[in-house]
Amino acid sequence: PDSLNFLQGHSKCLFKVDTKWKAYCQDPVMFGKVVKPNNGTPDELEKSIGEALLDLEVNSDLKTQLRELYITGAKELDVGDKKKCLIIFVPVPLLKQFQKIQVRLVRELEKKFSGKHVVVVAQRRILPKPTRKTRSQKQMRPRSRTLTAVHDSILEDLVYPSEIVGKSVRVKLDASRLVKVVLEKAQQTNVEHKLDTFAAVYKRLTGKDTHFSFEL
Repeated sequence: PDSLNFLQGHSKCLFKVDTKWKAYCQDPVMFGKVVKPNNGTPDELEKSIGEALLDLEVNSDLKTQLRELYITGAKELDVGDKKKCLIIFVPVPLLKQFQKIQVRLVRELEKKFSGKHVVVVAQRRILPKPTRKTRSQKQMRPRSRTLTAVHDSILEDLVYPSEIVGKSVRVKLDASRLVKVVLEKAQQTNVEHKLDTFAAVYKRLTGKDTHFSFEL
């Protein structure tokens, strides 16, 4: 009965992830909260985050909100000063639902993972620029899939719940670029301790250097 209840509660993930019933039954947690693109197999870090999410779903007041949510991947990153960060990737359609509980969810996950910083980023895909061969195709490249749009969206995801109120690009003498990002003052106490983490994660995901500050 318990296993039946579990499968009924996570039936959406079952069919999205793997049609092999045997694989699902061997490790239901793996497929319950981690849905890898192209039927990929979660690594140990992703499994542990999936287990943590499932535990929160069962044992916290986030149960209702977490029931329909799952992640698509995760990475651990060194952010300097012997600190580590967990980057959790979520489906774009579920991002808003994650953000509704993100402050509480991140706090709980950071407790479970020994104080490591946790950031949530939507799993986006960049489409290449159209070439002469592809321009004849009827389907246009959505603006949201351009490199610039995806990088902008990643930045917004990273700093949530803070909002970006200003952004500029500084070109240094060696021709390298620095993106200067100004965040709203209202969220300073909530995100100030993560500015170095934001910069390290953004560099890892986009290759761009950033400097974060708050509006005066």
